[in-house]
Amino acid sequence: MIKIREILKTTEHRPWEMPTEKWKFYQEWNNAIFLHWQVELSELKKFVPKELEIDLFDGKPWVSVVAFTMEKIRPKNLPAFPPISDFDEINIRTYVKSNNKTGVYFLSIEGGKSLSCKVAKGMSELPYRFSKIKRTENKYESNNSEFNDKLNIQFTIGKGITEKTELEKWLTERYALFQDTEKSINEFEIHHLEWTINEIDLINLEFNYPRFGKLIKNKPNKIQYSKGVKVIAWGKNKKEKTGYNTV
Repeated sequence: MIKIREILKTTEHRPWEMPTEKWKFYQEWNNAIFLHWQVELSELKKFVPKELEIDLFDGKPWVSVVAFTMEKIRPKNLPAFPPISDFDEINIRTYVKSNNKTGVYFLSIEGGKSLSCKVAKGMSELPYRFSKIKRTENKYESNNSEFNDKLNIQFTIGKGITEKTELEKWLTERYALFQDTEKSINEFEIHHLEWTINEIDLINLEFNYPRFGKLIKNKPNKIQYSKGVKVIAWGKNKKEKTGYNTV
């Protein structure tokens, strides 16, 4: 098993230098399903704070649904506690720029354990909420009756991709995330080895999130699977916010 110090030494794939501060958290994002949609910029702007520039690939914005299992999340000098540190997670994200860095911005984050969501939200200020999530080897299901949100993915994993396209790298190789609170934009630096990617075949996909009904339509434009990455994370940096993008 690769050790943390080896992960920290492997930096040639990063778009900018590693943070000089000491890292604060370790976590693993395992068995990840990626569903990617090309979306309309005018609709996406309704969801993104105006302090963040929406990142584009060939002039078009993207939104991704990432369904995975979070494992072994812990502070640097403490062990993981599986009843809290291990849980299934779904995030819906888009791609942004800030401070000369490219990263992700979460439109939604769901966790499969209520206590884990409370702890994660309290420590990070990320918008975690609880949903009932169940996954098996070839199925991932989520339901949230409060928001009327539902996700059902049935799939089979295909062969590994040895030569990634520029779009595949653009959608996955992100080493910062930016998230808003009522008063600030929080920036988080992360580091991991480059994602390994597999093809994936969808047997069935049901995606129903009413508030994103005008944003995410039809079938995904691209789908991927990954066994996962081991992630090093730093603390948040805060910047005062002023509002949301306008069309």
